[in-house]
Amino acid sequence: MIKPFRIDIPQADLDDLADRLSRTRWPNEVADAGWDYGFPLARLRELAEYWRTGYDWRAHEAELNELPHFTTEIDGQNIHFVHVQSANPDALALILTHGWPGSFLEFLDVIEPLSRDFHLVIPSIPGYGFSGPTHERGWDLVRIARAWAELMHRLGYERYGAQGGDFGSGISTTLGALAPEHVVGVHVNYLPTRPDPDAGVELSEVDQARLAKVEHLMANRPPYQALQATTPQTIGYALTDSPVGQLAWIAERFAHWTDPRSPVSDDRMLTDVSLYWLTATAASSARLHHDTQRGNAPCRVPLGVAVFPHDITQSVRPLAERLYDIRHWSEFERGGHFAAMEVPDLLAEDIRDFFLKLSDRH
Repeated sequence: MIKPFRIDIPQADLDDLADRLSRTRWPNEVADAGWDYGFPLARLRELAEYWRTGYDWRAHEAELNELPHFTTEIDGQNIHFVHVQSANPDALALILTHGWPGSFLEFLDVIEPLSRDFHLVIPSIPGYGFSGPTHERGWDLVRIARAWAELMHRLGYERYGAQGGDFGSGISTTLGALAPEHVVGVHVNYLPTRPDPDAGVELSEVDQARLAKVEHLMANRPPYQALQATTPQTIGYALTDSPVGQLAWIAERFAHWTDPRSPVSDDRMLTDVSLYWLTATAASSARLHHDTQRGNAPCRVPLGVAVFPHDITQSVRPLAERLYDIRHWSEFERGGHFAAMEVPDLLAEDIRDFFLKLSDRH
């Protein structure tokens, strides 16, 4: 059963958040620390104070409730999603999937332009946001992709496209691998390409630099990823109990992963942080790093790739082409990991170009 859903956070939860923020126990900081030791104290205090006294959750809640929200249960798990139908009844459907530490909020600014040409289904990953915490092992990319296939079936979409970045990229390509008879194509704005000494392909200087960045990340696993992949429950206690801890954990990612030329506003970021806090999904969202395994079935449906210069990594096309049927490849001069929030105009146009051209071929 698919049920309409309305966001209505209890006032007691908002009062509790404000109270906790007012009683934050702050650590000290060495002089001239900058970013050398982690998130700077002055900036975090500024964000926390604005979250407590200036940020208006109710205003953002009202804005979000203008969208059509729904929930359904799939494989024993509550699934929240936004379903925006195009004025064109024959439009292709797209399922858009966020990553960590994002949420369905990532796609707010691409809904209007994309819904001119597509029906849009924007779910919250199990363990994230209004889908709520998961309660058992095994919610990996494959299980999520199977849930997405069932969701699209329930909505009556037998042919559709998939799009995503971060975990959303892996979920989308996995969906294409599991349901190629239904998925017409996949568009991603994050596609890590691992070094392959046996590939036998020549790489340009740009591609060699990109590959060196990937190798550096592989050799120096980011601390957040190491903790969430090994002990998500342990870090979950701190993040679920301390709003400033949750704020620092996510705000640091926004600071490092966005292009300075296309920053995400404090209000939009705090809405995302608030979503994690108010749904108590820090630990359950982190479990996706723990449960996700490599080596899924290959995705053979047509692939479109958008490469943004300030992302964590940039794809190396000659290596990606050995694994995927790449039909579309775009490289942009600005934008980072949260492309749908940073440069929604560029991303929406690229998604439209890929899927409309794909439809023309069919």
